[in-house]
Amino acid sequence: MTEYTLKRSNRKTVAIHIIDGAVEVRAPLKMPKHDIDHFVVSKEKWIFGKLADSLERATQRENFRLGFGDEITYRGKQYPILEKQGDRIGFDNKCFYMPPGLEPEQIKYACVQIYRLLAKRYLTEKTNEYAKRMSVTPVAVRINSAKTRWGSCSSKKSINYSWRLIMAGDDIIDYVVVHELAHISELNHSTRFWALVAGMLPDCNERRARLKELQRKLAVQDWDI
Repeated sequence: MTEYTLKRSNRKTVAIHIIDGAVEVRAPLKMPKHDIDHFVVSKEKWIFGKLADSLERATQRENFRLGFGDEITYRGKQYPILEKQGDRIGFDNKCFYMPPGLEPEQIKYACVQIYRLLAKRYLTEKTNEYAKRMSVTPVAVRINSAKTRWGSCSSKKSINYSWRLIMAGDDIIDYVVVHELAHISELNHSTRFWALVAGMLPDCNERRARLKELQRKLAVQDWDI
């Protein structure tokens, strides 16, 4: 039988999660161990498939490299990484440029720094634009390095975005911006919250689906620095 880590809690159902190539089973506090084992055995085909997918993603992440001539994404479009004489890095609407002779890790680091600057500028602009339309006032817009959350809104009305969001297309960016601004009025994901989002973006469900596609794409890219 597949080896797994068991975590019990005050839940009603049993669930299987694949985390970093390992199997974790979450089960109710009083569920008999033999019933949990039986459930795991019944799901082994699914488990093996997910483990294979997880291994493939891990391999792709390990092999992720950036070099001059490669293309990376900004606001849903592809741009090349090019050498430019001097000691400056930046983006000129045609390419990501940086000094010649950099190693892959240095190129990745430079790209992340450029992304962060672009994210701060563009996401602040879009947040202010939609804030006026939604009649809300965020106290700040900050950029962070979150890997699993595209954005968040604190109880003090501070909006935070992962710099990775700047890779998304403009329609997806708009969705995340509206989503976080709606939390200023509704801190949970209530019916009223989703009504606010849909009121601004009637196709919000389609945009959310495209955001998940981007998340799957980035899952095989190692942007850690």
